Amino acid sequence: MRKLALLTVVLGFLLLVNLASAQQLDAMFGFSALTSPGATACNTNASSGQLTCPEKGGVYPNIGFDVIFHKRMGFAFDAAWRGSQGNYGGIGLPYRPILFDLNAIYQPRISRKAGLDLMGGIGWQSTRFYGVNGSFSCQALGACYTSSNHFLVGIGGGIRYYVWGHFFVRPEAHYYHIVNNTVDFTSNNEVRVGASIGYTIGPE
Repeated sequence: MRKLALLTVVLGFLLLVNLASAQQLDAMFGFSALTSPGATACNTNASSGQLTCPEKGGVYPNIGFDVIFHKRMGFAFDAAWRGSQGNYGGIGLPYRPILFDLNAIYQPRISRKAGLDLMGGIGWQSTRFYGVNGSFSCQALGACYTSSNHFLVGIGGGIRYYVWGHFFVRPEAHYYHIVNNTVDFTSNNEVRVGASIGYTIGPE
């Protein structure tokens, strides 16, 4: 995890250094839903005896930005999190997954007002389990949690359409392979589908 954090900082610094040569900057905000293939109900791992549940349900707000350089290629960062705490397995354990990814992005044009956002990269998922010690302050205030962190690789795509000036909408889908996610959930694979609204600084 420390190596991933260092890599993210280094790439972020390189991104800032090259902002002067950027052709375009985009910022976006949206909502999405997360689902996973495989099991539709919770089950107990035969070897460890641990309960695992499907990672799905809830509304996931997401924010992101990208920096586009020559030949419509650049870098993008995206974060999505479960807006409300879920009830893990119906056993009263509040939890919230948070997904971060840093991607290479390619934005080919379809028409003057439309284009594609095609991306792939790496990141991590941090799942917070709240109130795990059973104390009143944890349960009532959500003041404590433990995090389960896992490296991920992902690909995604969206259709960008400029509805007014530099404002655009983008229906999108993302696929994540989360390493060792079955420690907490029933699948290592997740799909996030949603839509964002955004604004372009530079030529749309």
